Amino acid sequence: MLIQGRIAGLLALLVLLAGGCGSQPQTLNERIDARVFATPGDGTYTSVQAAVDAAPNGQSWTIFIGPGVFEERVIINKSGIRLVGSGKRETTIAYTRYAGEPVTPGSTSGSEETWGTFRTAVVEVLAPDVSLFDLTIENTYDYPADDKLPKGHPNKIRGTQAVALKIAEQADRTVLQRVALMGYQDTLYAESGRTYIADSEIFGHVDFIFGAGNVLFDYTDVISRPRAHPMTFTGYVTAPSTLIEQDYGFTFLNCRLLREIGVPNNSVPLGRPWHPTTTFADGRYANPNAIGKSTFINTFMDSHIAQVGWSSMGGTAKDGTRKQFMPLNDARFSEYGSYGPGAYNNADRPQLSDAELSHYTPDAVLNHWTPTTLSRAAHRQLIQ
Repeated sequence: MLIQGRIAGLLALLVLLAGGCGSQPQTLNERIDARVFATPGDGTYTSVQAAVDAAPNGQSWTIFIGPGVFEERVIINKSGIRLVGSGKRETTIAYTRYAGEPVTPGSTSGSEETWGTFRTAVVEVLAPDVSLFDLTIENTYDYPADDKLPKGHPNKIRGTQAVALKIAEQADRTVLQRVALMGYQDTLYAESGRTYIADSEIFGHVDFIFGAGNVLFDYTDVISRPRAHPMTFTGYVTAPSTLIEQDYGFTFLNCRLLREIGVPNNSVPLGRPWHPTTTFADGRYANPNAIGKSTFINTFMDSHIAQVGWSSMGGTAKDGTRKQFMPLNDARFSEYGSYGPGAYNNADRPQLSDAELSHYTPDAVLNHWTPTTLSRAAHRQLIQ
């Protein structure tokens, strides 16, 4: 019976994998409405933000971005915006901003208002039906330079979070395909809505995929980055704050958890439960309803993934004291079909049953939304 049940589970997994969102994509509008080039005269605009600002409200608007590095923050506050780069290695939107950076230039950190984590994003998505294709988004804050400084050094920065992409509360049905997100701490902040990420790369180390959003990662590489000093855990892949009423949080399907050179074996948990400090009628404390959810299905895990699987995370209790939220009691963490040197099946790493696996089809995870994707052939034809 055990063998038969396992075979049934594998068959269910094959059905699930065959039904991926990328297998039968809808067709992207083939018209380019605006072109952005770094060299004046080569395109309609010389900044991505100018092209976004020129888009009509409530209408699909496709912006082609030529090769090069565009040093700017981009705020997408109109629905239907599609950014199409020249390629993941050819087009980069880059900017430097970190949480502890003073809002007023020249002021010293700690003496005036700082940006805080949630205002550091290089690209912010503030509207539904936004798509990003074939480009890189990088927060270029030099985390490694600060990380090298010893604890207590006078130049050490407080507030090293630096977001590359923020998918904000107003967003829904966001698509990323062949996109690289590059940062260190807090690279991708998925605050809300449904997001589909395919054939992409996400780089970081501490809580670098975090938030309460519903994100399906499909055939995506998640790459952990090294730290400057030895430590037990060099980072955490996810820090979900999924609300208890949400059925899905971060779902990884057919992905790979990889590492850069210098990341030690057994040093990166799959995630830890983030209970954001929230203001309630009876005080300000860690949200007890943020029962984060991360699920890894058929995912390759290199040997940097910690054998224990998951870790705890601190938060503010109602009485103002500090408490630890535990991964098995204060979150919804699970795996199915993990493989590779970092894959372990033990009491600390909950496994989905074969019956539970059937609830993780892309259609179910994305609540019957079918993302519109862009094939490589269509991308080549579109940008000619």
